[in-house]
Amino acid sequence: MKVFLSHNPEDLDVYFKKAYKALAGMAEVVRNPKKRDLASEEVIEVAAGCQVVVCHRSTHGKKELFDSLAEMAVFIRPQVDISDVDVAAADANGVLVLNSVPAFIPATAEMALALMLDLARDVTASTMEFKAGRMPPSNMGRQLNGSTAGIIGYGAIGSYLAQKLKALGMRVVVNDPYVNCTDDEIEQVGLDTLLEQSDFVVPLAVATDETENLINRDTLALMKPDAYFVNVSRGNLVDEAALAEAYREGLIGKIAMDVGRGPDQRPSPQMAEMEGVVATPHLGGLTVQNAEAQAWSAVEQVEAILKGVIPPRAVNPQSDARLKKLWLEFSRG
Repeated sequence: MKVFLSHNPEDLDVYFKKAYKALAGMAEVVRNPKKRDLASEEVIEVAAGCQVVVCHRSTHGKKELFDSLAEMAVFIRPQVDISDVDVAAADANGVLVLNSVPAFIPATAEMALALMLDLARDVTASTMEFKAGRMPPSNMGRQLNGSTAGIIGYGAIGSYLAQKLKALGMRVVVNDPYVNCTDDEIEQVGLDTLLEQSDFVVPLAVATDETENLINRDTLALMKPDAYFVNVSRGNLVDEAALAEAYREGLIGKIAMDVGRGPDQRPSPQMAEMEGVVATPHLGGLTVQNAEAQAWSAVEQVEAILKGVIPPRAVNPQSDARLKKLWLEFSRG
């Protein structure tokens, strides 16, 4: 069986440094021949003849990919987010779509905490001034202890982060209409109340049509003028034009963002270039532990395919027509 890996050489070394040998020991691995990320159209060319296609998040799972790769039975996205994978096209072609284990939870929550601390103590701004040979002004920082953190979305990351912030002595309020928070030390409130009371606002809701531009001109107007806004989840949650305007007009205090509406879900150049905005290039999930877990998840899934069982974390388990055909070919030798 042939397995295609779309990862560029740098990403391949990061994600599959330990898992590659195991994968190569059970299947013929076809690698990305370029020293860069591939577009979907390029994957169609180089992955022809492969039964399993493993695509890093930088390569979108477009309709033409599923329509064109006639031998592809399984498409593996070694991340959790499949918003850029055309699952309907996969269904139409009988291709099974798999995603990864949610190993990013601690990494992303810790990134949120890092950015909160950065804003609270002017770490980035002071470092840049000092490196340039200037003594930064002695601005008084803000302690997280005693401050109020508002978490929008009380899912896996939100609930994990809430526990860390509680340990630092923060008051934590959360908003999630689909989850009932049972922690007596955390207050579940309406969105308006959260925005009005929070010193730090951290959106961690799932990116859906319902949450598109959840943070907009109207919601930003409810925030304290000295509140800090930290986004490590998805750029889709934020109307960036409204966020930039609110910041310029002094309606909110500071901004830190690890995600946005730029390429690969990074902050847009327009936001990153704004003076005083702390923007990082989507580093949230980039830890060794998370990368290795995602790679081993893909290896586990390939192993399941070879054993003749539906792999774990199938997004569309009913679309296994090509996989069943592949198993039939295996049985015939």
